[in-house]
Amino acid sequence: MTKIIFFDTETTGNTESDVLCQIAYKVGSENFTGLYKPSKKIPPEASAVHHITNKMLADKPSFKDSGDLPKIKKLFEDKDSVVVAHNALFDLVMIKKEGITPAHFICTLRLARYLDKEEKIERYNLQYLRYFLEIEIEATAHDAFGDVLVLEQLYERLKKKIIEQENLTEERAIERMVEISSHPSLLRTFGFGKYNGRKIEEVAKIDRGYLEWLLAQKINGDGIDEDWIYTLKHYLDK
Repeated sequence: MTKIIFFDTETTGNTESDVLCQIAYKVGSENFTGLYKPSKKIPPEASAVHHITNKMLADKPSFKDSGDLPKIKKLFEDKDSVVVAHNALFDLVMIKKEGITPAHFICTLRLARYLDKEEKIERYNLQYLRYFLEIEIEATAHDAFGDVLVLEQLYERLKKKIIEQENLTEERAIERMVEISSHPSLLRTFGFGKYNGRKIEEVAKIDRGYLEWLLAQKINGDGIDEDWIYTLKHYLDK
């Protein structure tokens, strides 16, 4: 039987070089949250988002030394487990550094983009979707477990929508969600910069150089930008 595991990490930042300092998950009625001392200091800009400080973690063990790693690794890597995260690629990179590589995952960010074919949603970050979809739940934003609670509700909404749109059974819907999550999203519209709000396909025709420049920035940067790299290569026919 498939085990759906909702999880989230809080980290020292949002680049590939960052590491986790908190992990939370929910599977069935089991909840877990753990805080850990990371291998690098948490900068103020990260603390401003998740409110975890270096002082709070000073006496905590590292994740590797905490004793939690073997249990979480076994659960997440079980062949019957499907881990669910929002912008899952980031969280998967963070836990891979700790030696955890789940066999199956669902990314609710990629699913939300996929299902919003008419682009009625301006942004796809978790808290925006929480309020856009009127998910009423008591949960602290940018706290790992608070985000897990929102994530669970978002997943149920997306699963219901894909069942309805594609006429699937629940089991097949989960398989389809894993399948969609495993491929990069093709983005359609800029949400930043000088072409904010413009279609990427349109910009490719009038300013190919901008897309070339942005692609180089994404490839050479330290962010986790698989969707943007895939999108830009698509519109540049690369």
